[in-house]
Amino acid sequence: MSEPLPDFDLEQPKTVDQAVAAAKADPDCRFLAGGTDLIVNMRRGLAEPTTLVDLTGVSELRRVAQDTEGLHIGAAATLHDVGEKEVVHRSYRAVAQACHGIAGPGHRTAATVGGNLCLDTRCLYYNQSHWWRKANNFCLKYKGDICHVAPAGKRCRAPFCGDLAPALMVHHAEVELAGPDGRRRIALGDLYQEDGADHLRLAPHEFVVAVHVPPVDPTSVRSGYVKVRLRGAIDFPLAGAAIACTRQDDGTVSFDVALTGTNSRPFLLEGVMPIAPGQDFEGALDELQKLVQKQVSPQRTTTTAAHYRRLAVSALTKRLAGELAAKLASM
Repeated sequence: MSEPLPDFDLEQPKTVDQAVAAAKADPDCRFLAGGTDLIVNMRRGLAEPTTLVDLTGVSELRRVAQDTEGLHIGAAATLHDVGEKEVVHRSYRAVAQACHGIAGPGHRTAATVGGNLCLDTRCLYYNQSHWWRKANNFCLKYKGDICHVAPAGKRCRAPFCGDLAPALMVHHAEVELAGPDGRRRIALGDLYQEDGADHLRLAPHEFVVAVHVPPVDPTSVRSGYVKVRLRGAIDFPLAGAAIACTRQDDGTVSFDVALTGTNSRPFLLEGVMPIAPGQDFEGALDELQKLVQKQVSPQRTTTTAAHYRRLAVSALTKRLAGELAAKLASM
């Protein structure tokens, strides 16, 4: 059950600097763009900001452009608009597939890139009504002192369930941040940490301005994104995998793999070895599948068994890697 929205002040800046200044004026503020996640959480009592800083009026944040340095995506660009860009379909297919697979069509016309990158972690014991959570003495992520998923531990195990982050990470994206100390750029993967209750490495009053993605040669690099979820739309991923497959001039194939929905952060798979010409390709894909199973750590945070999610995402990764390599080989 959702409750009425609490009272809050609304600031509507026109520039990044104005947005930072508005945030500094209230330590309990939150940044708002599409609001498809934040407003729901406010109705459930999971977020209680006294000020919302609406970023939709900052024109810089809506810009999507390509130049010699690659693809620039403003944080307030909608998932629909990014997913429809021809350059995204041509060179960054994983990003297009991730955009089109998020929630439903209506959500995507409002939901933004920055919002999906900063999506709150999710858990069966957290994303509930206030009275349900109160009856269960809350949880480690919000007002409680026990993680119901792993009660013996001291860390929240709620997983990150955003689709866009892994798709951008396999293309070596950087994220641009703005805050009271100015602007900075970091690797997108460095925005996250393995803590479901505090998974974003944002400084106070800092927010995402843009994502910068290096240029891609679509004749030698192909990417894709796949996920498993209960329904074909609306639902968050139970687990997802993005892959960028690169084929060298000598025929060697390498993979960048990023995973979501299984850990409290999206992460790049470690130890992925290139596949040389003449090498046992199917055997190498089997090893890739085993790597996924070893490095993901799904917990009992959904109605679906953790072991199913582990096996499903590893199988999807193997299948997608084979499909991308075959497409490059046929070009």
